[in-house]
Amino acid sequence: MAAAKGAQNVPATEWRVTLPEGASVAVEHELAVAHGARAWASSVLLLAVWRIGADDPRRAVHGLKVGLALALVSVFYYTRTLYDGVGGAAMWAVLTVVVVLEYTVGGCVYKGLNRAIATASAAVVALGVHWIASKSDDKFEPFIRSGSVFLLAAAATSSRFIPTVKARFDYGVTIFILTYSLVAVSGYRVDALVSMAEQRVCTISIGVSICLAVSALICPVWAGQELHLATARNMEKLAGAVEACEQDESTNNKKQQPSSKAEGYKCVLNSKASEDSLSNLARWEPPHGGFGFRHPYGQYKNVGAAMRHCAYCVEALTGCVRSAGEVHPAKAPGRRQLANACTRVAARCARVLREASGSVRSMTTSRAVDMAVADMNAAVEEMQADLAATSALMDAAAQLFTVTSLLIEVSSRIEGVVDAVDTLARLANFKSADEEEKPAKSVAKAGPVIEPDSEASGGNRTTKALEEV
Repeated sequence: MAAAKGAQNVPATEWRVTLPEGASVAVEHELAVAHGARAWASSVLLLAVWRIGADDPRRAVHGLKVGLALALVSVFYYTRTLYDGVGGAAMWAVLTVVVVLEYTVGGCVYKGLNRAIATASAAVVALGVHWIASKSDDKFEPFIRSGSVFLLAAAATSSRFIPTVKARFDYGVTIFILTYSLVAVSGYRVDALVSMAEQRVCTISIGVSICLAVSALICPVWAGQELHLATARNMEKLAGAVEACEQDESTNNKKQQPSSKAEGYKCVLNSKASEDSLSNLARWEPPHGGFGFRHPYGQYKNVGAAMRHCAYCVEALTGCVRSAGEVHPAKAPGRRQLANACTRVAARCARVLREASGSVRSMTTSRAVDMAVADMNAAVEEMQADLAATSALMDAAAQLFTVTSLLIEVSSRIEGVVDAVDTLARLANFKSADEEEKPAKSVAKAGPVIEPDSEASGGNRTTKALEEV
């Protein structure tokens, strides 16, 4: 007792730290700086999110669509009647919405169908293997299950290296391996294997259905339409790059920073991955607008390849113009004439690309494209004639002759772009803009009506081209 009382009287150990004067003020200052940095980082993050939504409101809408889909699928978990129907597997529907709902309708259909079909097929195969294993001896049952997992997983993984499977069914193969492994392995300890497989297939089907409905019915973003518009925009950027490059060469603007318009060819060079992805996803989409069941989405990749083939030459042309020294056209009249011819050819090349872009964007065909190509070829012939006339200035104008040669190659590759667009128009059954203009021409015969000078009119463009030639 005395020892216990002595222990109680022993004072508790205390730690005391002596801080120098002003230390508390320094700590408070550091805390204030930390809070200010966090507030600044949050403001920058919110501003970035706001800019993304302002640049493309569909991205903000996609976020709302994901929230709506998750709210709808959560009803199966919160409502007792629906929960009793699917059991504890309702969480699989939530997970399905998280991984399946994509930005484009094609991406959502691709993942949704792959997940549903792969889950159903894996469940059927797993149930068949389970039945075979259950009929065998208990000693051989683990070996049958493990052997089936090994063989099917190895075969499915190997099939992912096949290009066609990799492009269209890679996600489905992954889900097949996952589902089969879970069902086959868990079937060794779980008695109600059929019920478990049925519940998982049902809940995943519910999640896929909600994703498809939300993606296709609420502000849909079609991969095919995105691919179509991206192809037209790339043609416009390539046309602007050709035009801006020659303007820099004619105005001696090589010492300044290149304009964003002159850098447009880089977007074309970096578009292959995006085009391939959109083309593969667009094949899964249902018909919409002017895009039917068998719309030639693969031809868009050929158009993109032709544009990149041209963009490489435009890149070389841009580098040649930037690396050259100053030009003194007043000291070399023949050189000035050749430079003017180069400017005309660049303008004609840009016009051909813009005409082709307009044809793709409106999904129509017009003779204006052919007239623009003929006009470009005439300008190239004139430039070649000027090149021959100024051959005596080869030593003084080597850079200009290089630019001339590159422009000739650019015009040749632009014809390849036009050929790819013509093939796309034939496969996709583009409407003829010239036939749509015939009723307007017949009405014009009734009176002396003067048509306005517009670039949208194929006849006016043809008249201009003939006058310039």
